[in-house]
Amino acid sequence: MLVLSNRITIEPGKRGGKPCIPSLRITVWDVPGWLGAGTTEEQILEEHPDIERQPEPPPGALDRSADSAYWGSPHLN
Repeated sequence: MLVLSNRITIEPGKRGGKPCIPSLRITVWDVPGWLGAGTTEEQILEEHPDIERQPEPPPGALDRSADSAYWGSPHLN
């Protein structure tokens, strides 16, 4: 088993080796797929009580990571 974080693991015999939520047979792509199909976050959490809501990133954290990814791009040099 490969542990990518405390929230994502990869096990060769589980869901075809796709990244999954630990101890569940739910891939990291299942949840965005459900949201895209119109299921609300509350409905997902009710139907899958083992899934924990991820804490919100601090204000501006995503802006900084996007800026560093942009400015660190080799295509800008």
